[in-house]
Amino acid sequence: MKFEAILFDCDGVLVDSEPITNGVLRDMLAEAGWVMTPQECMHLFVGKTVRDERVTIEARTGQPLTDDWMQLFYQRRNLELDARLEIVAGADAAVAAAQAHTLQRIACASGADRFKVEMQLTKVGLIGFFEGHIFSGHEMARSKPAPDVYLAAAQHLKAPAQQCLVIEDSATGVAAGVAAGATVWAYCPMPEQGPALRQAGASRLFDHMAELPQLLAMSSDAY
Repeated sequence: MKFEAILFDCDGVLVDSEPITNGVLRDMLAEAGWVMTPQECMHLFVGKTVRDERVTIEARTGQPLTDDWMQLFYQRRNLELDARLEIVAGADAAVAAAQAHTLQRIACASGADRFKVEMQLTKVGLIGFFEGHIFSGHEMARSKPAPDVYLAAAQHLKAPAQQCLVIEDSATGVAAGVAAGATVWAYCPMPEQGPALRQAGASRLFDHMAELPQLLAMSSDAY
């Protein structure tokens, strides 16, 4: 089918931020008394906000998750992202193809805070595609896996959610897109993540963002 709008997640789909952000989080949680491997931290937090895991964090550290701690996390995270962030390989071509496919009806719908999303898209040169069409889960009544951020993006683009394609990389995000009623394709560079993405409702998996232009062309031909 030819999709009326295409909605991209940001972290892990457009920018390779997850190892950086989770590295900062893991270090700060270790300083607070909760030691994890990088893999354990990624498994628990990818696709979620830190505050989503407040109860677990407070239980494991024995300390309250305060606004001051969160602000320090944001500061340390942003410094590391500014120094080390890179675009996901092929994401620029994928976004350009999505823009052409939908006659510019694309958006970025992220679970992250707006400052982080806009800073990251600016740093990797993608902000021009999405300016004015960026949606943050922090500004919604509910964050992913609830569908709110994707429904808001679809409404803004005046596209029925059922005619939208969502590009995600986490089971939490896939679930949000499915709950919105959209078709969800999952970027899955690591095969071991595939079963969880399928179980969450992804109808297609692909392992390189550079594949997306061809997949969109094939979907248009089929339509």
